[in-house]
Amino acid sequence: MIKLTYCLHRKKGMSREEFQEYWLKTHGPLVASFADTLRIKRYVQTHTHGLEADDALRASRVGSLEDAPEIYDGVAELWFESYEDLAAGSEDPAAAEAGQALLEDERKFIDLTRSPLWFSEEHVIV
Repeated sequence: MIKLTYCLHRKKGMSREEFQEYWLKTHGPLVASFADTLRIKRYVQTHTHGLEADDALRASRVGSLEDAPEIYDGVAELWFESYEDLAAGSEDPAAAEAGQALLEDERKFIDLTRSPLWFSEEHVIV
C-alpha cells in the first residue's frame, strides 16, 4: 500500500473549529465522491484539538514553546493500492478533473504554502 500524508494548516483568518468543520463536512464528502475515480482505498482525517497539553508536549521536546514547531490543524491520510495504481489514475481524464476539483476546494480552507504532503510506504512495527 502507498500512503499520501498531508499535514494541514488552515488559511489565515479561519478558526481551527471553522477549518475542521469545513474539512470534515464539506471536503471529506467531496474526497469520498471521487474515491473510485482516484483509486483511493482509504481516507482518514485526524483533527488536532489545540489543548494546553499539546503545548506542554511540544515544549518538552525542545525546551521551550518558542522553539517548538508550530502545531498542524490536522493530518489527512489517503491509501492507494500501488504506485502503478497512482500512475494509472493520473492518466485518466476523469481523475485529472477530480484532482483539480479537490485542489480548488482545498484553496478555500488550507494554507497550501505551509501544508506539506508526500507519498510513503508504511512499515508496521507494532
